[in-house]
Amino acid sequence: MWMAPNPVTVAALSTWVFSRWTIIAHHTCHGGYNRVDAGRYHSRGFAIGSLWRRTRDWMDWMLPEAWSVEHNKLHHYRLGEDADPDLVERNLQWLREKDAPMALKYVMATALIPVWKWVYYAPNTFKELCIAEARKSGEALPEKFRPEEAVTVATLLAPQNEHEEAARDFIGTGRFFGKVLAPNFFLRFLALPAPLLLLPGGATLFGHALVNLALADLVTNIHSFIVIVTNHAGDDLYKFEDEVKPKTGSFYVRQIVSSTNFDLGSDKVDFAHGWLNYQIEHHVWDSMSPLQYQKGAPALREICEKHGVPYVKMNVFQRLKKTLDIMVGATDMLPFPADAEPKGDKRVRAAAAAAAAAN
Repeated sequence: MWMAPNPVTVAALSTWVFSRWTIIAHHTCHGGYNRVDAGRYHSRGFAIGSLWRRTRDWMDWMLPEAWSVEHNKLHHYRLGEDADPDLVERNLQWLREKDAPMALKYVMATALIPVWKWVYYAPNTFKELCIAEARKSGEALPEKFRPEEAVTVATLLAPQNEHEEAARDFIGTGRFFGKVLAPNFFLRFLALPAPLLLLPGGATLFGHALVNLALADLVTNIHSFIVIVTNHAGDDLYKFEDEVKPKTGSFYVRQIVSSTNFDLGSDKVDFAHGWLNYQIEHHVWDSMSPLQYQKGAPALREICEKHGVPYVKMNVFQRLKKTLDIMVGATDMLPFPADAEPKGDKRVRAAAAAAAAAN
């Protein structure tokens, strides 16, 4: 970290941040290690409940409690629906509909990648936590607040309309920066390299560390975007207009046809993908360990082939292109035929809302 800025140091720091999230925190928070004597690597208590636990277990731009609500609950159980907070097609509607040359839109989409975790993911996950806390306490959401719309740092700093102003006031700009971003910024960019100041030439070493850490943050954001945001976007994956009950046949089919796997099978390849290359298996069996995904993937693919369920597997960089195409509006997600699913699998509240809308 203290060495003059160089690719090896940057890559090492980037990989540390990446693997701490994708392999350790992600699978721990899902309960992937609960069935073994995992100690503190158990879904109950890991990184949540205090700043100390967050610091010890998983310090990143996202608040762990917020990420748990947004990812473990909403994304997994509302995959591909309007209520899925990670629905790329909906979240990038502003760019898809922007009156600009397509080449410029690709440049704008690409520019988001190195900063996506703190510009978009951290505030949007925190928004979902704020909504969950308000509903739990019986607090009504602000009248002009649109909970389905993504919240970014720009929303909190410079809202462009009354709906964004309502989101800013509901979430609280100072609350977000103080509780979510500031701890990671202070720990990673100040506290972590601070001991270098005690050494001879400490100011120079500290400066080297800051540059290496800043570059590593950009690189790890790019790395994580490529293997995470691409999991559920593309013109060969489905989106859904209604909701189904968890753990039903329709629910499992949705997890498969709205997800994609990448190259997989060896520890080196899987590590490079953070074991997120088994996205189909992960959405079907969300509380399994990385090793179990390796073992279960061939069997699940065989089941899908037997029953004619699309099982998409493609190189991650091909998926990146498909994701960018969705982001800029060059392509669209596939609409899933609602009448193809058994009525008994539909959620009552979704069916009732659809009937009310029809009347």
